[in-house]
Amino acid sequence: MRRDKINYYLDIAQTVAERSTCLRKKYGSIIVKNDEIIATGYTGAPRGRKNCSDLGFCIREKLNIPRGEHYEMCRSVHSETNAIISASRRDMIGATLYMACISPTDGSPLPNTTSCLMCKRQIINAGIQEVVVRDDRDHYRIISVESWIKDDDSLSGKFGY
Repeated sequence: MRRDKINYYLDIAQTVAERSTCLRKKYGSIIVKNDEIIATGYTGAPRGRKNCSDLGFCIREKLNIPRGEHYEMCRSVHSETNAIISASRRDMIGATLYMACISPTDGSPLPNTTSCLMCKRQIINAGIQEVVVRDDRDHYRIISVESWIKDDDSLSGKFGY
């Protein structure tokens, strides 16, 4: 049986996540418009800087920083951001971002993943229309970016990622 299109793109995003150098969670994102992959991105340090996987430690873990807090302490650029900076705005308007997060220990998909507040803002500004997030091999959530605009979680103190 042929794989459905959404899981096909999520499979690609999951493969991109394997390149992630984060020791906590490995994220991969792809941006698709008109059935064409526009850009890919994975979580990792900026070009030229050492990755956490190279250093052998995560500074956020060393400092016991909980998820969703003090991203300025993280060495990495998130997968969504890396995909966005690799694409032209013209190509992102109305596009879909597919995102997968996998465990750094066994490569299995991690459910209930979401974009952090900073990435949500960048996705909104990029003009991306929807985000599709893998929960497991065959299940996913489709999030309308418009819902992030209407439900401005930056005002509520709810944090994600």
